[in-house]
Amino acid sequence: MREYWNPWIERMPVSELEKIQEKKLCDLVNYVYRHSGFYRKRFDEAGVDPGEIKTLADLKKLPFTYKSDLRDTYPTGMFCVPNEQLVRFHVSSGTTGKPTVVGYTQNDIDVWTTSLARAMTSIGVGRGDIVQVGYGYGLFTGGLGAHYGAEEVGATVLPVSSGNTERQIELMQDLGSTVIACTPSYFLFMNEVANNLGVSIKNNTQMRVGIFGAEPWTEEMRKRIEESTGIKAYDIYGTSELSGPLFTECMYQEGIHVWADQFLIEIIDPVTGEQLPDGERGELVITTLAKEALPLIRYRIGDITVINRDECRCGRTHPRIMRVLGRVDDMLIIRGINVFPGQIEAVLMKIPQVGEHFMIVVDRVNELDVMKVQIEMTDEAFSDKVNDIMVLEAKVSSALKHVLNLAVKVELVEKGSLPRSMGKAKRVIDNRKL
Repeated sequence: MREYWNPWIERMPVSELEKIQEKKLCDLVNYVYRHSGFYRKRFDEAGVDPGEIKTLADLKKLPFTYKSDLRDTYPTGMFCVPNEQLVRFHVSSGTTGKPTVVGYTQNDIDVWTTSLARAMTSIGVGRGDIVQVGYGYGLFTGGLGAHYGAEEVGATVLPVSSGNTERQIELMQDLGSTVIACTPSYFLFMNEVANNLGVSIKNNTQMRVGIFGAEPWTEEMRKRIEESTGIKAYDIYGTSELSGPLFTECMYQEGIHVWADQFLIEIIDPVTGEQLPDGERGELVITTLAKEALPLIRYRIGDITVINRDECRCGRTHPRIMRVLGRVDDMLIIRGINVFPGQIEAVLMKIPQVGEHFMIVVDRVNELDVMKVQIEMTDEAFSDKVNDIMVLEAKVSSALKHVLNLAVKVELVEKGSLPRSMGKAKRVIDNRKL
């Protein structure tokens, strides 16, 4: 099994990587100024002369790009190439407004595929593996992204997409799938269905690796997955605007490697927009260095994370982003306290008596915000005795209050009573917005 997809690039000294980034940044700024009416106007409004961008230190002079910019220029107003140079479109769902459209040249597809080939190689996926892709195919980028990356490293792809869970489990057994790629919440549901069918993923399949993303999940959730199914669970990261899924952790699971020859990353204060030092938590901002159709300058992702630029134990020198803690727009403000769903998940996964499925319900009662967490119990913890349930509810409520510094009402419910998701899990119902 290959240890690196491209050892010369992946282990390149940081000083050499920075030289590549510097040259590509200068080229990129001039490229978008020539070919994108959107960026030409944005630069002119900000007083930016592309000729003055010469070093990485000049990055902060450039204006931010926002998701709203892609919606405002729908469908192709930010593209740098005409449609006849494109080989593919992907389109977001548009559930919160106008969808975003991303176009790809063949080179864009190749860069995307290379990124995932490096990532999959770093977790030991390659020739001889059967990769069961449970992300959605079609307009969503997850399925095709994982598909192309797996084929590039020589693996065999089983393109099952999401849903039809019993069939997924049957194929997993019959064809000997060794790798699953899907959302973590869907894999938990898949494991639940398998158990109900009398199938143990740990004992009755050849599954050894899970590539999970498209929604935030915690280290505690990883432990639950690994202990219950026997696989090694890896975090994958990307967004549809950047291409799709792009980066994973390596085998050491100590942060997600971002390929510095293709992308430039920074962390900013989400309120002031000021750059933050490495190691501080803030909003992730990414500049694409190799995209042709839809390059993005200082694109504000909205995810909260931390950058680690230390060389990884695997020998790769590219920077890592640590596990995403949540999204700026997912943050709940309850009586002046900031709460992320991931904080709640982390607490719950440490309590053996509660299951993996929960729902956060926020209401406003008499002008006061109140939060309730509905949590499924495990079969072993379920009891007909009211006192047993009350004791467990008090235990969970106390643990949440200790972490959140906020009183939380806890409601324990039977296993299977909360909704399941075939894609991204919906964890919050905020009735204040209704």
